[in-house]
Amino acid sequence: MDHTTTVAIIGAGPAGLAVAACLRQAGVDFIITEKEQQAAPAWRRHYERVHLHTTKRYSSLPFVPFPKHYPRYVPRALFVDYLDAYAQRFDLRPQFGETVKAVTRDGRGWRVDAPSGPLRAKHVVIASGYNAEPLRPGFAGIDTFTGKTLHSADYRNAKPFAGQSVLVIGMGNTGAEIALDLAENGAQPTISVRGGVHIVPRELFGVPIQMVGMAARLGPQRFNDVLFPVILDVVLGRLEKYGLKRPGQGLLEQIAIASRIPVIDVGTIGKIREGAIKVAPDIAEISQRGARFADGKHCKFDAIIFATGYRPGYARFLEPGIQPDRSGVTPKASDLGLYLIGFHNAVTGLLREIGIEAQAIADDIRHRLNRKKASEILPV
Repeated sequence: MDHTTTVAIIGAGPAGLAVAACLRQAGVDFIITEKEQQAAPAWRRHYERVHLHTTKRYSSLPFVPFPKHYPRYVPRALFVDYLDAYAQRFDLRPQFGETVKAVTRDGRGWRVDAPSGPLRAKHVVIASGYNAEPLRPGFAGIDTFTGKTLHSADYRNAKPFAGQSVLVIGMGNTGAEIALDLAENGAQPTISVRGGVHIVPRELFGVPIQMVGMAARLGPQRFNDVLFPVILDVVLGRLEKYGLKRPGQGLLEQIAIASRIPVIDVGTIGKIREGAIKVAPDIAEISQRGARFADGKHCKFDAIIFATGYRPGYARFLEPGIQPDRSGVTPKASDLGLYLIGFHNAVTGLLREIGIEAQAIADDIRHRLNRKKASEILPV
């Protein structure tokens, strides 16, 4: 690959496909690079039971709503089918097997270095994914553990763990749902929770929590952060007695400051109440046969699953000192011609934000190209 294009898109997940479709509609040429051998590889690898936590109405990509027969919360397999059909509809053909090594300035444009050669572009859109690189923090004694260990990125289903005692480290949405999957399929899971966690139902009084979050953005954040715990205690009950405490930051404050989305409960809390899922505090150390927790208790485990999150990873290939300030269109990103998409974890849903960002980025690029053309034909 030794090409020149107007826009280089790095990543062929939902964000990369969305911005490519918007550019296609705007008549702007582009090339998509993807390190894997197929589009949307992260979604193909997700654990089997995962569904979108946001409604199909507000989770589709630009121009193409989900099929009417899809359920309100789209399962992984149907979402992958949707993405494949989306790519075909807009004739999106990523260059597969292209792991980007570096993105550097090249005159007034950019150079993207990949295994098959350089790609030169006037603009670059980084759509490599919020969950590009699994994080697996070190724990004292982990090397001595004799059972199976894996990151949640490698978890598919509960079958290999039937009859086993499993420690799930981390209670985000992934850790909570994997623990539920384990409990429903014959394993005995324990979730280790470090610090506090905000938990919300997928639907509040029949209204999808995504829509509640969208409405909440219209009111004062501080007021809503005081109101939500009162409502959630009525709906979910007081969860402190199960070892689940809320953090010091309010729910909306935590999203705004730390980009941490609350756990959207799809059944985990019910299993915790039943005793089918145990809750433990932070880990002090891992032992040969299990783990000792911050409260001094030691428990034996057959396996440990690290639901400890991810990092975007794009900083490793960006030229040092050059980086957009945030996801979407900003003055800095527009001036650089270097955009991020899909890195804003909003209460309204990541896929909804991707759709908004994709259209905004395509519009910004098109407007800048039109201004440049106009300046070239105007007399000096």
